[in-house]
Amino acid sequence: MKLRLVTWDVKDTLLRMRLPVGQQYHSVAKKRGLHVDPASLEQSFRQAYRAHSRLFPNYGLTQGMTSQQWWSDVVGQTFRLSGVRDEGSIRLVTERLYGDFSTSGNWEVIPGAREALQGCRDLGLRLAVVSNFDRRLEEVLRQCNLHGHFEFVLTSERAGIAKPDPGIFRKALSLARVAACEAAHVGDDYVNDYRAARDVGMESYLLRPEGNPRLEEHRVPNEHLIRSPDELIQRLQNATE
Repeated sequence: MKLRLVTWDVKDTLLRMRLPVGQQYHSVAKKRGLHVDPASLEQSFRQAYRAHSRLFPNYGLTQGMTSQQWWSDVVGQTFRLSGVRDEGSIRLVTERLYGDFSTSGNWEVIPGAREALQGCRDLGLRLAVVSNFDRRLEEVLRQCNLHGHFEFVLTSERAGIAKPDPGIFRKALSLARVAACEAAHVGDDYVNDYRAARDVGMESYLLRPEGNPRLEEHRVPNEHLIRSPDELIQRLQNATE
């Protein structure tokens, strides 16, 4: 059946952070008089993020949390794990960082992403987003001048379901009113993007930039691997004929 819809992951597929988390947190904290080692913040963030994701998956929505509260807890714990004890300063830095990550200031478009989106539209394909992200994503995409490419942006917060749960892909297919066999998904995560989309019957492509191989690549046929977003266009031309 002819391909009609392409859904996209966002983080590390279309957008990436301008600086590592530790450096970004360090920069904001320094302006508030807090001097914390960026490497320590990087390590603490990963620890806090993993723990919170395990205890309160998908921003704790089913446990009565908001995504802003969830992120505030993660960022606050990041600084505590790095040795900061001033709760007033932690609160101010947390609020600033939440706002900063709502804008394009901390994000940049991955090379080839604009070309890929325009190329898909030139092929007559409809586009949408399926991303494990919070409510700030639409504004970030607007500020990065990508939002206009998409019919809808389905975040895990909006859907109430996070990848790799097949429900978020089924919700996207329902919103687009297309069958799974008429859709493809593009992302950088083997489990959340490549495998999860295929499990609901969609086509999928795994983004793996040159020099960033991972062990699961051997499970992915070469024709499903792309090294940059714009490499997708040639792969899709056959699927739209």
